[in-house]
Amino acid sequence: MRHLLIYYIIILFFLAGCNNEDWLERDPKNIITDEQLWNDPQLIQSLMANYYDRLPSMHGVFNTGGMSEIDDAMWSGHFDENWRNDFQFGDDYGRYWDYGFIRDINLSLENIDEYSVQLSDDQKNLYKAELRFIRAFVYFEMVKRMGGVPLVTTQLIYDYSGDPAYLRVPRAKEYEIYDFIYSELETIKSDLEANNGSQTRANTYTALALESRAMLYAGSLAKYNNLMSSPIMLPGGEVGIPADKADDYYQKSLVASRTIIGSGSYALYDENPDKGANFYEMLMNKGSREVIFAKDFELSLKVHRFSYDNIVRSITEDNEGSSMLTPSLNLVESFDYLDGSEGTLHDKNADGSYIPYENITDIFENKDGRLYGSVVYPGTTFKSVPVSMQAGVAVWEEGQYEFRVAPNLGGQYEDAALWTGFDGPQDNAQFVTNTGFYMRKFVSEASGASTRGVSAQNWWPWFRMGELYLNAAEAAFERGLEGEARGYVNAVRARAGFPENSITTLTMDIIRNERRVELAFEDHRFFDLKRWRIAHEIWDGSDNSEEAVVKGLFPYRVVRPGHEDHNKYIFNRMRPTRFRRARFFRFANYYSSIDPNVLNNNPTLVRNPFH
Repeated sequence: MRHLLIYYIIILFFLAGCNNEDWLERDPKNIITDEQLWNDPQLIQSLMANYYDRLPSMHGVFNTGGMSEIDDAMWSGHFDENWRNDFQFGDDYGRYWDYGFIRDINLSLENIDEYSVQLSDDQKNLYKAELRFIRAFVYFEMVKRMGGVPLVTTQLIYDYSGDPAYLRVPRAKEYEIYDFIYSELETIKSDLEANNGSQTRANTYTALALESRAMLYAGSLAKYNNLMSSPIMLPGGEVGIPADKADDYYQKSLVASRTIIGSGSYALYDENPDKGANFYEMLMNKGSREVIFAKDFELSLKVHRFSYDNIVRSITEDNEGSSMLTPSLNLVESFDYLDGSEGTLHDKNADGSYIPYENITDIFENKDGRLYGSVVYPGTTFKSVPVSMQAGVAVWEEGQYEFRVAPNLGGQYEDAALWTGFDGPQDNAQFVTNTGFYMRKFVSEASGASTRGVSAQNWWPWFRMGELYLNAAEAAFERGLEGEARGYVNAVRARAGFPENSITTLTMDIIRNERRVELAFEDHRFFDLKRWRIAHEIWDGSDNSEEAVVKGLFPYRVVRPGHEDHNKYIFNRMRPTRFRRARFFRFANYYSSIDPNVLNNNPTLVRNPFH
């Protein structure tokens, strides 16, 4: 007690020595006050950068493991993560319920109104519009996973009255969230004009791009959910959009897409006459007019490890593992031939005999240019280095081929020619393709991009013109405007190397396949299958399914001395050993479950169907 008394006496003497009470009112040196923050554009933009960085995607951008679960690929990385090839979508899969982020945005909006006295009205309107765009983006990510969620646009502050019931906001109807998103974007798009030209901050066209995507989703749900034999819905409308709303949503999506396409501010990237290289460069060259809105990365500031994780095995600049995400044969065969025929690869004759090819690339000749831009397949190069892909040799024995695989990658066969390539493929192996294909899309060729110490700085496209053209095509087609829709599809295909007007009769199946190949690994496939209500049909859990099971294609050099096929190549379809379980999407997966703790804290919330 004596020591405490002495402490207080010292403090009193110290305060008495101050000439006036200004000392007590000085701003602390290590705390930024609200008045300082909300009147300093640089500080506001720093906070905004944090919010942009928090924009959600299914598993986080450039997430190799997540892509192996929801897209046309499998996991070929560490054996201890092989559960990615052996899992079913759980009730909570894809759950996103981020009201901490919503609160931060709402608080920021209120603080601008309260504290930003030194900013001009134009500055305040711009910052508020950006915040509202981010909030609309977050609500879209929630509604497309959870259905209707509580719509909260102001801070929820407890008044310590003892009754928190007024803080328990019930779930809105599913369509009410989509309507809120549209209304917000329509309101703010003119205020975002000051950012027009930026590809990393929200601008007028970014708002329109989100409109295009969100309204297309809402239209699809209104149409296809109600076409199911037992539509998925809740009595209060938290899940389930009335069918009569579909046309209006499609029209809103189409208008937004048309506006961007007709603006001249962006265009399909078409700078390289080599259509495959062009498609790859489209997402690698920063500043491309293809990209409307991107998450940027910069060396020494913020990088990603997608190239480190997925570069071709023999080309990695690091000694540790690579080649973790390996595209499927299913995806490769989704890319059509340029003559318009379906993309099924011709590996066997009608009688079941193997078709020999003079060159290992011949089987892929005249394919959609987007295949080369997305996938490294046998006989191609990466970083101008030939990729050494050969699974082994096919030795003719007793009237049939016997496939022989070298004990080590890069080994020579007894005839002194290549046995198994340095890049495989290998079955039941790690850090080498298990399907016969490697990733090219998003994998940087820059020096150091595949090292742990440097990593890559290419950006992630939130919105780009390839999607906008296909959004417009789908919305127009659903509204019966087949000619207009066909024009959008043909424009995208022409960029990939197809003749102009290659599609003369458009179908929904064609539109869906175009999205599959154009937007592969861009966080669309999973949600497209859900909104069309066909995910349970595609990923049906059957080992006999061509879509639920990832397949591979292994090239072998023919060893048959004295025969015309000697040293030619044949291809063997196979199911990788590591892909142990067919994907199985249940009706419960159309909407993720709400966390039990959230339900316990808010009794007004109703569970999603099948949970």
